[in-house]
Amino acid sequence: MSYQNIITIEQGKRGGKPCIRRMRITVYDVLGWLAAGMSQAEIIDDFPELTAEDIRACLEFVADRERRLLAVVGAI
Repeated sequence: MSYQNIITIEQGKRGGKPCIRRMRITVYDVLGWLAAGMSQAEIIDDFPELTAEDIRACLEFVADRERRLLAVVGAI
């Protein structure tokens, strides 16, 4: 799976934050729900337009972003 096919960034939508498949649900919304203790099943029950693959894409996106940040900071 590649998050690039799922996570979209559109200027003017949710302030340019990364969203899931052009919807108004952001990566950070999903991460916040997971951090609050919601399971994937609970998130999908509340937002049936989301899939388990969407949630994994959010995690992959953030992991990649963190990896890139560490690479840039380490290069300085």
